[in-house]
Amino acid sequence: MALNVSVVSADREVWTGSAAQVIAKTVEGEIGILGGHEPLLAKLAQGEVRVTTADGEKVKVDAEGGFLSVDHDTVTIVAGRAALVQ
Repeated sequence: MALNVSVVSADREVWTGSAAQVIAKTVEGEIGILGGHEPLLAKLAQGEVRVTTADGEKVKVDAEGGFLSVDHDTVTIVAGRAALVQ
């Protein structure tokens, strides 16, 4: 079951696409999201968001502040600052 993922910062869309897994650092610890995950709203901590795409590609985003929302296999990450890591 694929996830629809959108990572945005205050001023732009950083990455969007289909994913198999998302791992993010929240203020309560690291969390992993797979298809079928229960609805969730969490406050992001400074750190790396790791996305494994449906094709197996690894995408890394350095994010700071904001929140992560999961609802019906849609993951939305809104960060105060976010940038792709090469």
